[in-house]
Amino acid sequence: MSDTRNTHAELVQRVAALEAERALTLRLAQTDSLTGLVNRGAFTAALCDRLEAARAGGGAVALFVVDLDRFKHLNDTLGHHAGDLLLAELGQRLRGDCSETEIAARLGGDEFAIISDVADVARRAQRLVNLVSQPQVIYGRQVSPGASVGVAVYPHDAADASDLQRFADMALYRVKTKGGRRFSIFDAELRAESERRRTLEEELRRAIPAGEIEPWFQPVIDSGTGAVVGVEVLARWNHPDQGLLAPAAFVPMAEELGLIRAIDEAVFDAACRRAAAWVAEGLIELVSCNVSPRDLLDPGFSRKLIGRLDRTDLPATALTVEITETFLLQDLGLARRHIERLAARGVRVALDDFGTGYSNLRALMHLPIQTVKLDRSLIADVGRDARVSKLVASMLHAARALGVSIVAEGVEDEAQALFLRSTGCDRMQGYFFARPMCGDAMDAQLREAAAQAEPARAARRAAR
Repeated sequence: MSDTRNTHAELVQRVAALEAERALTLRLAQTDSLTGLVNRGAFTAALCDRLEAARAGGGAVALFVVDLDRFKHLNDTLGHHAGDLLLAELGQRLRGDCSETEIAARLGGDEFAIISDVADVARRAQRLVNLVSQPQVIYGRQVSPGASVGVAVYPHDAADASDLQRFADMALYRVKTKGGRRFSIFDAELRAESERRRTLEEELRRAIPAGEIEPWFQPVIDSGTGAVVGVEVLARWNHPDQGLLAPAAFVPMAEELGLIRAIDEAVFDAACRRAAAWVAEGLIELVSCNVSPRDLLDPGFSRKLIGRLDRTDLPATALTVEITETFLLQDLGLARRHIERLAARGVRVALDDFGTGYSNLRALMHLPIQTVKLDRSLIADVGRDARVSKLVASMLHAARALGVSIVAEGVEDEAQALFLRSTGCDRMQGYFFARPMCGDAMDAQLREAAAQAEPARAARRAAR
């Protein structure tokens, strides 16, 4: 009998231990390890539960999204460990400030959220701003990054968790654009913006197969002769109601929706088909296309691009692919494979935004890059500011020493053009020469220039 009781007691203890272990595992799976707050997954589940309860009981739920101001600056100056210390302290503050009915979560990075049933959301939001902005001493330095807070309320603003989070994020973004250290509550203005965005999303999905996203072309000028030697391909949306839209109006949205690759491919194919005739007739030598870092991170990118190029009449030797330093920093090995594969087919590779990052020269020394494009931020003051002029001149000298050609973009006046020409810049582009134009306008300009140059070419042929 005693053995039976002992066996039963051991079984009960074992079951209790298993239950405790299971509960601990579940708690750890729902907790952010750095701050001790609820993590993103548990937060999403809790928000849905709160909305269900509010829907059944006729209550309201307020969502506060908190984002630190200048957190990246703190990480850059004091290091990531200092940033972690600040986040851990903020986690304690938020947990201590929340009532029993509120849930505090860390959504990731320096973004936090509070689920609450408070009625006075403005007062609660201001309290959060004040709480997060209180100074903290880290490594002997007093830091106070400040906070931006966005607020949305169920059911007044949104009917489900997805829209509630989206609207709170929109309110937060409005604060961030105004400098931070304050709060914003979702309102009619943001609702109208949300509706405009939703409509634009639907129209963008339709625009790509409809051929509304078109290639435009900006001339690239030879510094010595002043002749157009190439074009850079740029995307424009020929919207049926709003007219011509620049990339800033739709590219960020396309990236969020996962449509940027489809846009890049459509613009690339149309541009190559249009420019192939110009190259064949000797009107230009090169066609330059930008590639997004997301596409470059696809291991099959270069093979796919060559395949698309082969389906057009544009020679591979006439194509230049522009890549950014961002991609090189993300995966140098993959960058090398893409660049070498393209170079083997005769496709040129240009390093865009040259002069803005530390790894530019390293890339030129170790990768088969044939062209660099001086960033427009460097061009703005050349010929006026002596220090900037010396910096750009040294960059040009370094690039020439490595055997690469140089294109300056963003040339907007004669002083800039004269300076760049005098310092040996090979090619230039910018509003001083020509703005981007549609294919028909580019075709007309190239043919007019060719007609004007023909008498001089004929005279040279006759002289031979």
